[in-house]
Amino acid sequence: MGPASYVGVMTADNVVPLRSPVEPLWREAVGHTLREERQAQERTLADVAQSAGVSVQYLSEIERGFKEPSSEILGAVHGALGLRLVDLTTRVSRSLGAIRGPVALAA
Repeated sequence: MGPASYVGVMTADNVVPLRSPVEPLWREAVGHTLREERQAQERTLADVAQSAGVSVQYLSEIERGFKEPSSEILGAVHGALGLRLVDLTTRVSRSLGAIRGPVALAA
Protein backbone atom coordinates (compact mmCIF):
# COMPACT_ATOMS: atom_id res chain seq x y z
CA MET A 1 0.00 0.00 0.00
CA GLY A 2 1.40 3.39 -0.95
CA PRO A 3 1.38 6.55 1.09
CA ALA A 4 -2.30 7.43 1.11
CA SER A 5 -4.61 8.39 3.91
CA TYR A 6 -8.25 7.59 4.20
CA VAL A 7 -10.83 9.52 6.10
CA GLY A 8 -12.79 6.76 7.74
CA VAL A 9 -13.96 4.99 10.81
CA MET A 10 -11.59 2.70 12.70
CA THR A 11 -12.97 -0.71 13.55
CA ALA A 12 -11.30 -3.53 15.42
CA ASP A 13 -10.19 -5.07 12.12
CA ASN A 14 -9.70 -2.23 9.66
CA VAL A 15 -10.41 1.31 8.55
CA VAL A 16 -13.74 1.69 6.81
CA PRO A 17 -13.32 4.54 4.29
CA LEU A 18 -15.96 7.25 4.27
CA ARG A 19 -14.60 8.90 1.13
CA SER A 20 -11.80 8.74 -1.42
CA PRO A 21 -8.12 8.78 -0.47
CA VAL A 22 -6.70 12.19 0.38
CA GLU A 23 -3.16 13.52 0.27
CA PRO A 24 -1.15 11.89 3.07
CA LEU A 25 0.35 13.73 5.98
CA TRP A 26 4.11 14.42 5.77
CA ARG A 27 4.80 11.95 8.59
CA GLU A 28 2.91 9.22 6.70
CA ALA A 29 4.85 9.84 3.48
CA VAL A 30 8.18 9.95 5.33
CA GLY A 31 7.36 6.76 7.23
CA HIS A 32 6.36 4.95 4.06
CA THR A 33 9.60 6.01 2.34
CA LEU A 34 11.73 4.93 5.31
CA ARG A 35 10.00 1.54 5.42
CA GLU A 36 10.48 1.03 1.67
CA GLU A 37 14.19 1.77 2.00
CA ARG A 38 14.62 -0.50 5.03
CA GLN A 39 12.86 -3.36 3.27
CA ALA A 40 14.84 -2.79 0.06
CA GLN A 41 17.99 -3.21 2.15
CA GLU A 42 16.47 -6.37 3.67
CA ARG A 43 17.04 -5.02 7.17
CA THR A 44 14.89 -5.59 10.21
CA LEU A 45 13.23 -2.97 12.36
CA ALA A 46 15.48 -4.08 15.22
CA ASP A 47 18.65 -3.63 13.17
CA VAL A 48 17.79 -0.12 11.97
CA ALA A 49 16.40 0.93 15.36
CA GLN A 50 19.61 -0.16 17.08
CA SER A 51 21.77 1.68 14.52
CA ALA A 52 19.63 4.81 14.91
CA GLY A 53 19.49 4.62 18.71
CA VAL A 54 15.69 4.43 18.92
CA SER A 55 13.35 1.73 20.14
CA VAL A 56 11.88 -0.79 17.72
CA GLN A 57 8.38 0.31 18.73
CA TYR A 58 9.14 3.96 18.02
CA LEU A 59 10.67 3.19 14.62
CA SER A 60 7.64 1.08 13.76
CA GLU A 61 5.33 3.95 14.69
CA ILE A 62 7.39 6.34 12.55
CA GLU A 63 7.22 3.96 9.57
CA ARG A 64 3.45 3.59 9.96
CA GLY A 65 3.01 7.37 10.09
CA PHE A 66 1.75 7.40 13.68
CA LYS A 67 4.61 9.50 15.10
CA GLU A 68 6.08 12.80 13.92
CA PRO A 69 9.82 12.35 14.58
CA SER A 70 12.02 15.26 15.60
CA SER A 71 14.69 16.36 13.16
CA GLU A 72 17.29 14.63 15.36
CA ILE A 73 15.44 11.30 15.30
CA LEU A 74 14.74 11.59 11.59
CA GLY A 75 18.44 12.28 11.00
CA ALA A 76 19.43 9.24 13.04
CA VAL A 77 17.02 6.99 11.12
CA HIS A 78 17.88 8.17 7.62
CA GLY A 79 21.55 8.03 8.59
CA ALA A 80 21.16 4.44 9.81
CA LEU A 81 19.75 3.63 6.37
CA GLY A 82 22.66 5.34 4.62
CA LEU A 83 20.48 8.11 3.23
CA ARG A 84 21.21 11.82 3.20
CA LEU A 85 18.43 14.21 4.13
CA VAL A 86 18.23 15.39 0.52
CA ASP A 87 17.78 11.76 -0.63
CA LEU A 88 14.91 11.21 1.79
CA THR A 89 13.12 14.47 1.04
CA THR A 90 13.49 13.98 -2.71
CA ARG A 91 11.94 10.50 -2.50
CA VAL A 92 9.10 11.74 -0.32
CA SER A 93 8.44 14.69 -2.63
CA ARG A 94 8.34 12.40 -5.66
CA SER A 95 5.90 10.06 -3.94
CA LEU A 96 3.65 12.99 -3.05
CA GLY A 97 3.84 14.30 -6.62
CA ALA A 98 2.53 10.97 -7.90
CA ILE A 99 -0.68 11.26 -5.91
CA ARG A 100 -3.76 12.25 -7.86
CA GLY A 101 -7.15 13.25 -6.58
CA PRO A 102 -8.40 15.57 -3.86
CA VAL A 103 -5.98 17.48 -1.68
CA ALA A 104 -6.84 18.27 1.92
CA LEU A 105 -5.56 21.60 3.15
CA ALA A 106 -5.32 22.46 6.82
CA ALA A 107 -6.81 25.74 7.98
